Amino acid sequence: MNNHIGTLARWRVQIFAITWLAYAAFYFTRKAFSVAKLGIAEDPDFTLDKMAMANLDAIYLAAYALGQFTWGMLADRFGPRVVVLGGLLISAAAALVMGSFATLPIFATCMLIQGLAQSTGWSGLCKNLGSFFPSEQRGRVLGLWSSCYAFGGLVASPFAGWWAYTLVGTWHAAFISSAAVVAVVAVLFFIFQRNKPEDVGLPAVEPEPELTAEETAANSKLSVWEPLKEILRNRTVLVLGLAYFLLKPARYAILLWGPVIVFEQMPSVGKVGAAIIPTAFELAGLLGPIMIGLASDKLFGARRMPACVLSLLALTVTLALFMAALNTGSVLLVVALLFVMGLTLYGPDSMISGAAAIDFGKAKAGATAAGFVNGCGSVGAVLGGLLPGYFDSVTVFIVFAGCALFSALVLIPHWNSRPVGVMEPRAAIPNCALTIKALRS
Repeated sequence: MNNHIGTLARWRVQIFAITWLAYAAFYFTRKAFSVAKLGIAEDPDFTLDKMAMANLDAIYLAAYALGQFTWGMLADRFGPRVVVLGGLLISAAAALVMGSFATLPIFATCMLIQGLAQSTGWSGLCKNLGSFFPSEQRGRVLGLWSSCYAFGGLVASPFAGWWAYTLVGTWHAAFISSAAVVAVVAVLFFIFQRNKPEDVGLPAVEPEPELTAEETAANSKLSVWEPLKEILRNRTVLVLGLAYFLLKPARYAILLWGPVIVFEQMPSVGKVGAAIIPTAFELAGLLGPIMIGLASDKLFGARRMPACVLSLLALTVTLALFMAALNTGSVLLVVALLFVMGLTLYGPDSMISGAAAIDFGKAKAGATAAGFVNGCGSVGAVLGGLLPGYFDSVTVFIVFAGCALFSALVLIPHWNSRPVGVMEPRAAIPNCALTIKALRS
């Protein structure tokens, strides 16, 4: 028994690390185009105006949303290993093509492929983690793990920019260098990842009820659509999807248009300053998921909704004040507001699409639930990529503030919802050591 415990602890650390690295890697090919835009705008041999670039972003985001609804079901049926590894390899190949051939049809096709390939990551990797950690630990573990996408977004752009404009001197290198990173991570994923404890000779962390031979035979004949049908009958998962749809536009508007918005309102900071200032938003994204994960597990007894609602109410205020802060011209005030915005947005973002979706989707449909919820959010992300290109920033952020408020309101009726089987724990003060202990136990 002790040997099993030690082996499980080692595999938990290994799975946490490789899945964290895999999802962070997706951001290198995801943000390569945003970095390449700077060079493409000045390339006489490949002309793309602002609207064409926005439309390419929309193609990517629409494909990403479609993939979220599809890959989660396939990850439940065939396992994350096949689905995510394929996504990593295809994403690297598409980025390599974009860095080698500069035509609009090729870019449009590759952005479509990128969206589908990168959408393999979230649902499959969330299911992977959920298979190694029980419900009572998932809030803080997935909260810590969700720092991967904030980290990926934080380092991917400077990395691609350094290769493209400092080392090589052409925007093509943004794609090629990013493709190389993802390809290396794909090899590591193949070596170190496994789908579930049973694949390495360990018992399941949350064993399913024993089935009769007839039930087992019936389950083997279920179509890949069965988990989706189950999710569509799950009211809590549907509410999470609606909340995430309302939340996601603000995040992607800041990610894709943050430097442009800052430069338009504060031209005195220059282009470099306008590119650096929004990183405060992503830097805070490293902390937001960890804080909300600890709060949901230790303060609210595995209830995901209270922490999300309180965070979303604070986000509503920061979004409403953002344009006024820009108009003051105070860099310190804008950076501080973006940091708070990142804390209060990335926290519920990771909780709603990760731990809560896995909890309420249950083991058999965990990836489908995560894919469905993230797919709903990705539909909203399309709006986040498009709206700043068609409306003034003041109107856009007022709309985002209203969406954040409504997102909080739809979650309030589910304030006391908990995963099945999780009892009311004794209140405790969050401690980062508890998160590390959870990884090793």
